[in-house]
Amino acid sequence: MTTASRRWFGGRDESRRADAQAAKDAAAAAFYELDTAQRDLRISMETIAAADGSPAARQAAEQFVALGQRIDQVSQVYIEAVDAHDLDRVDLEGSVAAQARQQLTRARDELVRVKGELDRFAQGLQPLLDKAETQLARVAPARERAKAALLAASNALDEVRAKGMRADDLAARLAALGPELTKLNQGAARHGVQETVQRADRILRDAEAIRAEAARLPERAAEVDRRLVSLRTRAQALRNRADRVDPVLSELRRRFSAACWQDLQHVPDQAVREVARAEEKLAEAGRAREGQRWSEVGSLIEEVRASLDATDEAVSAAQDRLTRLEAVARDPQDEVRRTRFAIRDAQRLAMEGRTVPDPRHARPLDESVARVERALAGLEGRHPDYWQFLQEMEGVRASVNRVVNGIREERGHG
Repeated sequence: MTTASRRWFGGRDESRRADAQAAKDAAAAAFYELDTAQRDLRISMETIAAADGSPAARQAAEQFVALGQRIDQVSQVYIEAVDAHDLDRVDLEGSVAAQARQQLTRARDELVRVKGELDRFAQGLQPLLDKAETQLARVAPARERAKAALLAASNALDEVRAKGMRADDLAARLAALGPELTKLNQGAARHGVQETVQRADRILRDAEAIRAEAARLPERAAEVDRRLVSLRTRAQALRNRADRVDPVLSELRRRFSAACWQDLQHVPDQAVREVARAEEKLAEAGRAREGQRWSEVGSLIEEVRASLDATDEAVSAAQDRLTRLEAVARDPQDEVRRTRFAIRDAQRLAMEGRTVPDPRHARPLDESVARVERALAGLEGRHPDYWQFLQEMEGVRASVNRVVNGIREERGHG
């Protein structure tokens, strides 16, 4: 071979080597672009997965996995093509360089083709991504609000403790929110948008409740102290009133038949027992107050209040009974007039718009008239049972009231 021929062949090899190097650079650029696009899209998929559990989002995730498998395949072809040829070798033959250029060009074309698939997939993914980003935008504000509420609750506890209030139960409730705060900080990527926002809202509500209760503690303590003083005063007053029940019972026994007062015989002794029990509970409540066991104090106060209410009612019953019996003994007709007025009123209502009363209304009203007459007749004996008479009048008025309510209800529906 002549010198000129060697120069011609050498020049052609150099050209082939340069073409192969250009193909390698182009393939490397395509590989880089595909890898970058895949990493960017993976971030988008993580955003969607964190915010959207819909079938469309799950289908997109499956499609992304399938795309990833194709990307791995074409990337492997590219890497093998690069590894198969050392284009920097001085003695690289032109035919080998040409073969390398062909392989690298095919690898680049495949990389570009899959990149196009990836771009089209990303474009179709945009509505899901927009929705997910909107959802994720709720997370940060919700998390910040929850953290601010926790800080406010902690500060409120510090303030009341500085005033000598222990607030142990509130401190325990605040500490119990610690694990929830940890999960909140782990974020939507781990727990999902909906669960994270809901957790933030729960922490916010609980922390605000703790803060509000802490702020009310001094006022609550003062209110408890006032109620304890009031209940102690009331218990003492009831004890004094209970001592005056015996004279009232003596008056009842002297002036009225046994049926009028027998059910009240137990009141004085029972009142004394109930007041003593209430005072014991008040002492227990006082100790709970000193220990700042607020729930226990509240329960004891309610128990004492209910007990004193019942005792007050029992003690009042004796004097009320005497007052009512005296009134009816002076003039039984006053009760009779009240009852007959109620009957006549009901009869007029029953006859409105009718010429003949409805038997369902007439029968009980006629029976009410008869009951009044029988009750009056029962007072003619030597020792009339005025208490029974009063109860019968109340019973008649209740019966008449039921008839009236029934008529009004029927006409209301009509």
